[in-house]
Amino acid sequence: MTKRVLVVDDELDVRTFISTLLDSNGYKAVVAENGEQGWGKFQEKPPDLVTLDVMMPKESGIKMYRDIKTDPAYTEVPVLIISGLAKKTFLHSQKVLDKFKNQSVPEPEGYIEKPPEPEELMGEVKRIIG
Repeated sequence: MTKRVLVVDDELDVRTFISTLLDSNGYKAVVAENGEQGWGKFQEKPPDLVTLDVMMPKESGIKMYRDIKTDPAYTEVPVLIISGLAKKTFLHSQKVLDKFKNQSVPEPEGYIEKPPEPEELMGEVKRIIG
């Protein structure tokens, strides 16, 4: 069975790049342009993996990540953050950490800084979901 990956990013070129790469490597990409739309698609049919931008309009990736990781029905769904924020900044930023710590949210299963390299992205996807 083809594994589904929900690609949530507000940048059209990033969504297109990631979804094309996933589709050409045997995965089924489902796309959303913000956290609100992403959460709706996630709840319709939880994917095998979520690739998630952190800073987006409407609903941030941080909120969507927190929603996934604090809902007992979804905590096992892996999340790969793909963001323009440096990983060190993301993980050590007081503002971000406060949101995670207050909700007892674990670190994401993977993190890639934008722009993602095709080999790095597919390596992480394969590591996380096979």
